[in-house]
Amino acid sequence: MADIITVDDPDDPRLSDYTGLTDVELRRRREPAEGLFIAEGEKVIRRAGQAGYAMRSMLLSAKWVEVMGDVIEAATAPVYVVDPALAERVTGYHVHRGALASMARKPLPTAAELLARPGTRRIALLEGIVDHGNLGTIYRSAAALGIEAVLLSADCADPLYRRSVKTSMGAVFTIPYARLAPGRHALEVVREADFKLLALTPDEKATALGELRSEPDDQLALMLGSEGHGLSQDWMCAADEWVRIPMSHGVDSLNIAAAAAISFYSLCDA
Repeated sequence: MADIITVDDPDDPRLSDYTGLTDVELRRRREPAEGLFIAEGEKVIRRAGQAGYAMRSMLLSAKWVEVMGDVIEAATAPVYVVDPALAERVTGYHVHRGALASMARKPLPTAAELLARPGTRRIALLEGIVDHGNLGTIYRSAAALGIEAVLLSADCADPLYRRSVKTSMGAVFTIPYARLAPGRHALEVVREADFKLLALTPDEKATALGELRSEPDDQLALMLGSEGHGLSQDWMCAADEWVRIPMSHGVDSLNIAAAAAISFYSLCDA
């Protein structure tokens, strides 16, 4: 059973994993470098543990100790109990859910290793998606709608950043992912694994998703671009086929998270 330790000093070094959680730039650099991420809320903490992530510590307000009792009993990492005001001073915001955990990251597979996993036929390739909320929502849709792996461009946001994890409701733990190499040849590893590259675009020349011809065993990789600019010219040119979501009333595009959900449903039903 984990040690339960009451802490009343916001500068206690044992709380260092939780400092400055609202400083996006700091946490974006620090967390991967230190091999940690923050899980927020009871459900997300439980899902992280169920997915095999090792706990470094927990930060709880007193009323959450009983709620998290079974997790504490199974843990070996320390549990720091603090009052809500101190938690806010440490983290930089009011911790509404009352429970945080610092978890250890796992080593990422290479893109080639991920693509070689048996049964991987429907994957998402994300380019330049930097909004953590959108990224988490995309992962949640991917998990719900049959996407079996995600490959991220080098400049995509971190799926294990606190807001991505929270928005995905822990779905980031269920979808295996890897980073693509930077540069214009990033997609070669996907083509070498015999995936058909599909570029999602609002261009009228693209094939409507409902008219895409494919078989259940075909290996399809759906490419989704950034919120503002869409896919880069390099990725568009690398595509085997362009696909689109038919729209009405003069609407020319959707939020990337909404477009991803529609596309995943269509792709995995194909």
